[in-house]
Amino acid sequence: MNNRKTIGIALLVIGVVLLVASLAADAIGIGGTAIFGYKQIIGAIAGVIIAVVGFVLYSRKQAV
Repeated sequence: MNNRKTIGIALLVIGVVLLVASLAADAIGIGGTAIFGYKQIIGAIAGVIIAVVGFVLYSRKQAV
């Protein structure tokens, strides 16, 4: 496994964890209020972006 794929997997996992933590923040007690706030929205969007970048890095074929 090369370095790009390893970084891709790491980013994918970090993005998914950030997304899940942002979506479930109120349920697990780390949310500020009982409503879905702007910090959770920012965290969810950032999680998706990080996960997509990780997936792209992992799935791209290496140039010869």
